[in-house]
Amino acid sequence: MREKERLVLSRGPRPSGPLRSLRTEEEEEAHAVGKMKLALEIHPNALAYSMTTLGAGMMNSVFNFYYVKLFLNRYRISEVAFHQAQVVFMIWNAINDPLFGYIQDNSKLPCCSRRQFSILYGAPLYALAFLLPWFPWRHYEEGDWLSGLHLIIALCAFDGLLTFVLLAQCALFAEISTRHESRLQLIKYNQVATLIGSTSVLFCGLISDNMENFAYFQAFAVLIAALATACMYYTGKYSTSQYEQRGIPAENADRGNGDRALSWSSVISLTKQIMTEKNFVFFVTMNFFQVFHLAFCNNFMMIFADNLIPKDVLSSSLRSIMYGAGFICPQCLVLLSHASLKKFGYYRIILFSFYFEGVAAAVMFVLGPGHYHLLAFYLTTNMVIVQASFSLFNLPLADIVDADLIKHKRRSPLSSMVFGTNALFTKPAQSLAPMLVVTILNQFGYENLNNEVAQPDPSLFLGLHDAMFYLVCLVPLCIAVVQILTWTPFSIQNSHMTAAH
Repeated sequence: MREKERLVLSRGPRPSGPLRSLRTEEEEEAHAVGKMKLALEIHPNALAYSMTTLGAGMMNSVFNFYYVKLFLNRYRISEVAFHQAQVVFMIWNAINDPLFGYIQDNSKLPCCSRRQFSILYGAPLYALAFLLPWFPWRHYEEGDWLSGLHLIIALCAFDGLLTFVLLAQCALFAEISTRHESRLQLIKYNQVATLIGSTSVLFCGLISDNMENFAYFQAFAVLIAALATACMYYTGKYSTSQYEQRGIPAENADRGNGDRALSWSSVISLTKQIMTEKNFVFFVTMNFFQVFHLAFCNNFMMIFADNLIPKDVLSSSLRSIMYGAGFICPQCLVLLSHASLKKFGYYRIILFSFYFEGVAAAVMFVLGPGHYHLLAFYLTTNMVIVQASFSLFNLPLADIVDADLIKHKRRSPLSSMVFGTNALFTKPAQSLAPMLVVTILNQFGYENLNNEVAQPDPSLFLGLHDAMFYLVCLVPLCIAVVQILTWTPFSIQNSHMTAAH
């Protein structure tokens, strides 16, 4: 009783009348200002996480957009050598993801087991691998065998280091927080970073005149590599996971007594557990076609636009803006849809994007190739929707990681294993897309398009342009149908409504 009396006396007499109401208004105003400051406050962990996205975005956008045209048109690689490089790349691309995933989840070496150290030490090598394709090893003649070897090494080195760094970042995404709201915050920061990073394609096109001035292009590539290394260094130094905040390193939490030795039996057992999840199977099937579609857009949008849209209709600067928009607008779209993601969840947003892609492709096919401005708009829009929906795919994968954690009662998530196993089945699509498209185009004379000696029959180009237009419309249409069928049964549809925990 005495303690209560002292407490009441210490508070003093309660204000009444106008004074009380004035204080209430001041408190409400202070609360509103506090909320505004909180909304404007930069979240340091999300910022640190997104810096790797910024660096990788700058390099990946330029690499994927220009490497096919570089080797086909400038280095004049033969079709056989191109296919051989893609086959080797496809095998390595499929193997390295689950391999690095298992190593990062189980290794005792800090540079592999700590997500931040993997990013920190992998960043400089990743940047050097990015520079490999842009500097020819000698003056290549048409069909030079060395250009084929150059492509193999460039693709494998770049993808290997990309995998090592970004797999650690993907695992960090799942381990920073299990709350849907926190993950949406990471997505938001990520999209801002990707938005800034994707401008590299726009500026690269403007500075190098869409790779016509190759010396300027090379100088810009070196600048991108330096900036990307600095960005990823920031992630390595300043990002943390929820397990580290609790004092439990994620990579060691499930290996308390050292009973998780690296062995093939462990790899097979863990991979089998992941692959038996129906949601994982549905997601991987859908994601395979998304990766195929994304590679199709990234590698061939410039080639299709250059051949289907006359130069007097779209100037070089407008084309650069168009190509840049294909990388910049997806991030704007995801940022603008943040409220919709909270309300409807990623499942419905992704499903809607598939219906949109299918309808748009069907309409363009019916209208025909003669509507040049509409075709330019369609090419850009299609690429924007594919990139934007693909940007959300960490959300279902993170939910799959959470479901696996609960089902198998693990002490910590096998984040890298889940992301790596997903990549095992989806990454081959990155090679299959250019192989299939180049084979079809060469059937209609594309390999002779830049032949300086022989003068190909102009009528042959009509068939080539028709083939390109059919590819532009029918590939997205068929992929949309398959994705709708495989994504609809995915059962984790309402994680955005799950109570925060």
